[in-house]
Amino acid sequence: MSNPFLRVAVRSWFLVTTRQQASKRIEKSLADYLTLAAELDADTGAKIVRVPLMPGVDPEMQEWSFFMLMEHNAIVNRSISALVEHLVEGGPMADAGKIDPKTDTLPKNSAGSEQVEEFRKSVEDYLEMSSGLKRLRKTPTKRHPIFGDFDAHYWHCMFGFHLMLHFKQAKLVAEGSKEQAILSKS
Repeated sequence: MSNPFLRVAVRSWFLVTTRQQASKRIEKSLADYLTLAAELDADTGAKIVRVPLMPGVDPEMQEWSFFMLMEHNAIVNRSISALVEHLVEGGPMADAGKIDPKTDTLPKNSAGSEQVEEFRKSVEDYLEMSSGLKRLRKTPTKRHPIFGDFDAHYWHCMFGFHLMLHFKQAKLVAEGSKEQAILSKS
C-alpha cells in the first residue's frame, strides 16, 4: 500500500478517533470474529481457502484457513500490545513487540481451533492493559512500515483497524471452508 492518499486518510482517521471509539471498534471486532468462529467446527476452520488480493491481504496471506488467520491476528495483537505498553511506560520492549511484520506474523499451517482462544485472549488482554494506561497521545513513536511514525494512540487505533481489515478475509475464508465441507460430503 504505497498510495500516499491512503496513508494520509488512515492517519487522519486515527487523529480524529477517540480512545473510546478505538476501544469500541476492537470490542466489536472481537465479537464479530467470535461469531464467525462459532459457526466452524475443527475440520472446517482448518480448511485453507484462497481469497483475492485485497487491502491488508498480501500474496502470502491469500491461502489461509480461518484458524491461521486467528493465529496471525493474535501475533499482531500481542505485538501491538507490547508496543503500546512500551511507548507509554518506557523500559525495555517485550519480545512480542520486536517482530518483522513480513515474516514473524505468518501463521503455521498446523494452526488449529486453539487459535480462536488465543485470539480472544490477545484481544481481552490488550483491552485490559490499555484501559489502565493514563495517556496514549503524544508519547514517543514507533514506525509503522506503511503509515509512518505512530504514537501509542495511533497504535491503539491500528489494533482495531488491523482486525477490521482482516475481517473481510475472515468472512470469505469461513464461507469458503463451509462450502468446501458441503462439497466434500456430496
